[in-house]
Amino acid sequence: MSTYTIISPVTEKPVQELHLADVAETDATIAKAQKAFESWRLVTPGDRAKLLRKFAAIVDAHNEELAQLEVLNSGHTIGNARWEAGNVRDVLNYYSAAPERLFGRQIPVPNGIDITFKEPLGVIGIIVPWNFPMPIAGWGFGPALAAGNTVVLKPAELTPLTAIRLGELALEAGIPEGVFNVIPGKGSVVGDRFVTHPLVRKIVFTGSTGVGKQIMRGCADQVKRLTLELGGKSANIIFADADIEKAAAGAPGAVFDNAGQDCCARSRILIQRSAYDKFMELFEGAVKKFRVEDPSLDTAEMGPLISKVQFDRVSEFLPSGSPIAFQGNKPEGAGYWFAPTVLTPKDSNDRAYREEIFGPVVSVLPFEDEADAIRIANDSEYGLSGSIWSRDIGRAVRVSRAVEAGNLSVNSNSSVRYWTPFGGYKQSGLGRELGPDALDAFTETKNVFFDTQV
Repeated sequence: MSTYTIISPVTEKPVQELHLADVAETDATIAKAQKAFESWRLVTPGDRAKLLRKFAAIVDAHNEELAQLEVLNSGHTIGNARWEAGNVRDVLNYYSAAPERLFGRQIPVPNGIDITFKEPLGVIGIIVPWNFPMPIAGWGFGPALAAGNTVVLKPAELTPLTAIRLGELALEAGIPEGVFNVIPGKGSVVGDRFVTHPLVRKIVFTGSTGVGKQIMRGCADQVKRLTLELGGKSANIIFADADIEKAAAGAPGAVFDNAGQDCCARSRILIQRSAYDKFMELFEGAVKKFRVEDPSLDTAEMGPLISKVQFDRVSEFLPSGSPIAFQGNKPEGAGYWFAPTVLTPKDSNDRAYREEIFGPVVSVLPFEDEADAIRIANDSEYGLSGSIWSRDIGRAVRVSRAVEAGNLSVNSNSSVRYWTPFGGYKQSGLGRELGPDALDAFTETKNVFFDTQV
């Protein structure tokens, strides 16, 4: 029997021993989900909506419990963790409106009537990363369940506790047994079986670009539907005419939130040369004030990295002689603490500038003009998110259209709203999550023609 010991990233002490599923258990769970699909797809839209709303209400009632569990398991700040549990609630509420609005169309055709139906796919395999265990799970299972599918969800080995609890809360809400299944296990076992099992009709994966490519290759064998949200190296583009004070004050949170373990982290700051010195002075003050402390404290803005492995990986990007401009503070003692770090590389060939670090490290580069900013921002294999700071609305529109990224904010660092689509360009992913069109990714469009000439 395979087990895994969950370690607190704050104390480095064991939290819980967890059983990891094998292939036989995975197959049994998939079979259970397939059997439940036969009846779940027939639940009336109104009743399915009521169950999702009840699920949302129960998640809301357990917000603090879920948040504290995330602090324990993941080292997230309590403020972030409360938001994350609230996001699951909000996503469920948002998609609870979908079953009764899952419209087909009547299309004008000669000699008959043509209509379309939105049909559920079947069993959906959702593979969740360790950086945002609750929200990313909800982005998958919320619309999947609303569309009439059943779900098998594999949380990351490092961070399974909130997913397991959400599975229990779903049953409490009246979601039928087998409709929403949480199965902890290794990606090489459970995740791989999701890919190869013919009853799993779609994979939703969030994680590294390398693993995403492996899953994509595996899904090709069955032409299996796929949504991928992968890596990022997002640019925070700040023009000289922007509110430099506001941009500098927001920049630490844009990259150091969740200890930089965020695909949307603005880990490249591009600042127009004429405003460079002013920005760096303000940015240094903001970085040094950024509170890295016990994540259970309401004042904490950043907690530790998730694991010793991740700490070592991030550290590799800062060899001796790295162009460190300045660093923030961090606690001493136990815990995988990493000080917020600002680099000023000579050019864009620097490894820390080009590669996704997934830690609290940001590189700052100057640019000359609008065309230069666009060129530098797009000089990346990734295209997930980013920010544009300018008081010139015409420039903001031009640059936002030119930057190759799926989610951009102007005079803001916000990446995710459950009302709006989320996903990446280039090697940052495939497909879109969230927003009004997410159910398209969890349904097939069936076309039916009725001959009226008989």
